[in-house]
Amino acid sequence: MKRNIVIATVTAAALVGGGTVAAYASADDGNAPTQRQTNVRVTDDDRNDDATDDRSEAADDRSDDATEVRVSKISAADAIAAALKNTPGTAVSADRDDDGAGAWDVNVVKGDGTEYNVQVSPDTAKVVGAQRDDDDDNDGREDLAALKGASVDAREAAEAGAAKGTVTDVDLDDDGPAAWSVETAKGEWKVDLKTGKVTQDHDGDTAQDNAQDDRDGDDD
Repeated sequence: MKRNIVIATVTAAALVGGGTVAAYASADDGNAPTQRQTNVRVTDDDRNDDATDDRSEAADDRSDDATEVRVSKISAADAIAAALKNTPGTAVSADRDDDGAGAWDVNVVKGDGTEYNVQVSPDTAKVVGAQRDDDDDNDGREDLAALKGASVDAREAAEAGAAKGTVTDVDLDDDGPAAWSVETAKGEWKVDLKTGKVTQDHDGDTAQDNAQDDRDGDDD
């Protein structure tokens, strides 16, 4: 028997919000239309997937850095020591060069504020390059001022951070109370300039924070 089926159109908004979808079927034999109800429940899978992706991406970034450092025989602390032996001064940062060579790049500031970028081999701790930074931005002097009275230098901060995982980056964080910022494969940490105490860095946005912002509709 020929039957005419009328299916209610389900909009995207209904799918996102979840709800009940009703489908009506009418027969040409005079019988009353029958109604079938299908409960469609859509959870927050999309938002959960975004949160998972954010956390996975952050973990992948740290994992990539850690893998790069693990193949190195030279730690961040060793690289800083080698750079200072070649170019005396105050080390204010150290990280792995991303130009493909994989060398440690250590930023050293002289007493007059002059900055030098010193490259250290990740295999031999040999200095393979040193260039003066001619940018007239006073960053070097500002770093020296922030470190005035500090008892913990960059090398010691790297050693302290190593207790939390393989160190991939050491930098002076002078946004607020000055402290050493140390990145490891397990997260970001702050090292106190006077005591060397290591605490988790909660100042920056983590993947979880960003995921929560997404759920709250905050795109900033």
